[in-house]
Amino acid sequence: MKTPKKLSYCFSIISLVLSTGASTSAQTAEKKSLTLDGAVRVIAAAKAYAAQLKAPGGVIAVVDAGGNLMALERLDGTFAAGANISIGKARTAVLFQKPTKVFEEIINKGRTAMAALPDSFFTPLQGGIPVVLDGQIIGAVGVSGASSAAQDEEIAIAGADAAKNFGADPPVTSNLLPVSYFSKTELDEGFSKGAVLFDGSGGRNYMVHTSRREGPGMVEVHTKDTDILYVLKGWATVVTGGTMVDGKPIAADEIRGREITGGESRKLVPGDAMIIPNGVPHWFKEVQAPFLYYVVKVR
Repeated sequence: MKTPKKLSYCFSIISLVLSTGASTSAQTAEKKSLTLDGAVRVIAAAKAYAAQLKAPGGVIAVVDAGGNLMALERLDGTFAAGANISIGKARTAVLFQKPTKVFEEIINKGRTAMAALPDSFFTPLQGGIPVVLDGQIIGAVGVSGASSAAQDEEIAIAGADAAKNFGADPPVTSNLLPVSYFSKTELDEGFSKGAVLFDGSGGRNYMVHTSRREGPGMVEVHTKDTDILYVLKGWATVVTGGTMVDGKPIAADEIRGREITGGESRKLVPGDAMIIPNGVPHWFKEVQAPFLYYVVKVR
């Protein structure tokens, strides 16, 4: 049967479109990219690992596939130049698509001409690692300022490994923080004088105190910290709310005063708990010593 000319023409057009689409598909590929959320996750994973190592400081920088800075975090105790060095490491790792340790070793073996490359895009120091997702380099992380170059690289690797869990639920940082354990001996020692049991290290937003009171105290206001109390021994009359009298700042985000007017009074005994939101005046007006209680401070 002979095909009509108009129908034959339509077939020709469809064949041309299909062949063009196939040709275009063969010449292009899906390109993955690093999002800001991904960069934040990389930094969070690197910070968590740095906390496990008890690293004394460090700067963590994340760049995209073009070497452009996406996110940076400077840990406490890091020298001022750490940020530029970390960015340089990350940029080198992504532009040359190799860990920066490779280039440091090449130069150390005598190929010093590589060191003449412009600093703006080449920092041949250990601590830069490409971030890879599904076989594609989508960015890089650079770390500087830890206790050693090897530790810089360890932290950077931990950050880059977060890409393996992009899209996972819960977030990749949920199981990276170390568990804290305190023995009865440590607790008894803390309550003997009142002490900070956990100081919030590792970027966590809480602290734990083993608190002891031998008598009444001043009115307190913590402008950022919420206090969660649990009483173990003794009793105390605590006044909350109302108006602080003669309040004066004594440190950052901490105010102290002489007394409270118009507040609500409660007697706390062993087994009681109380949550005092940040910004609320509170006053241990009467205390039966020793008054021992846990305080979890959440910021």
